[in-house]
Amino acid sequence: MKYELLQDDFIELRGRKLYRIRALEDFRNVRNGELGGYIGNKKNLSQFGDAWVYHNAKVCDNAVVCDDARIIGNAMVCDDALVSDNAIVCDNAIVSDNAIVSDNTIVCDNAIVCDNALISGNARISINALISERNHTLSISNIGIRNSTTTFYNTNDDIGVCCDYFIGTIGEFEIKVKETHNGNKHEKIYLKAIELAKLQIKGDLI
Repeated sequence: MKYELLQDDFIELRGRKLYRIRALEDFRNVRNGELGGYIGNKKNLSQFGDAWVYHNAKVCDNAVVCDDARIIGNAMVCDDALVSDNAIVCDNAIVSDNAIVSDNTIVCDNAIVCDNALISGNARISINALISERNHTLSISNIGIRNSTTTFYNTNDDIGVCCDYFIGTIGEFEIKVKETHNGNKHEKIYLKAIELAKLQIKGDLI
């Protein structure tokens, strides 16, 4: 066993107790005896791999965190959600319902991933994201000067973008692309990606 539940160190959430976890061995950047976040029961966090719940993060209900996934900060994973592989859920992000976050995905800030959403690949979901359907994200890899991944995602009234060091709205991203790439092939590729994202995520309504 790589961790234990501390029966005398708990919080209450949704009328249920969540218990602080303590590592029983060294793995990744976690040391034997180190305290983690809170889980409802041992089904919430795999005893295998390097998966861990840090700080004040919470995992409850039937949610599962496994493989090498990390839940960090004040993030919460609940209901029947699954976070697996090398995925990271951090800051104040929430993953709930039947949502699946996998591969090398990063979900952060105040992002909400819920219902039957599926986020995978190298996607990065950030500020004010609201992902409730599978068409609420679009990730395109190997574009731009760095051949990196650009992720477009739904927000309440717009589309957000994470691209290398850029995080902002799709309108701000379009301006940045034109300023940075001004007529070269990268501008053309990014502008095509912007058109595709609008159609995929908002039905071209913005």
